Amino acid sequence: MNYLAHAYLSFNIPAVLVGNLISDYVKGKKQFDYPADIRKGIVLHRAIDSFTDEHEATAVAKEIFRPSYRLYSGAFVDVVYDHFLARDTQQFTGNRLYAFSQEVYATLDQYTSIFPQPFSQLYPYMKKHNWLNNYGNRESIDHSFQGLVRRAMYLSDSSEAFRLFEKHYDALQECYDVFFPAVKRFAWSALEGLDSEN
Repeated sequence: MNYLAHAYLSFNIPAVLVGNLISDYVKGKKQFDYPADIRKGIVLHRAIDSFTDEHEATAVAKEIFRPSYRLYSGAFVDVVYDHFLARDTQQFTGNRLYAFSQEVYATLDQYTSIFPQPFSQLYPYMKKHNWLNNYGNRESIDHSFQGLVRRAMYLSDSSEAFRLFEKHYDALQECYDVFFPAVKRFAWSALEGLDSEN
């Protein structure tokens, strides 16, 4: 899952949201440098990622990208899932996605002093270009794919990924439709489990 999904699956709990969004930039035991509530979000993020990687629908979606992108196929699927979440009227009705994105940035703004350096550098661009709101636009997905390729060590071109996204759009939508209700249930259950440990 990518930034929008991890934000959404923080269930409007500020510290969990922060931990969930910075988790990829907090390596190993560095998580213990953070307060318990933020650490909860870091752990939740990792649990969501594991669930996502192991889900049957994700395996199907990865196969669309795997011939061209091999080990990076999952990263493209993460972006695709955010696209369909942004367009999911069961999760975001009317102008709710835009309002949600602004609420996320307002929360994150209160925690900038504790961001790990890589996220601290990325966050101003996320906010300025409203990544969370724009995942629903196909053009923005193309840009996200380009950014993914720029950060990847062994990739040089994203055009094939976007072509595959367009060609298999309906099949990818079906994967999301199966996957997202399951990951939402899982995330809530995992969060309740983390709460019970404290």
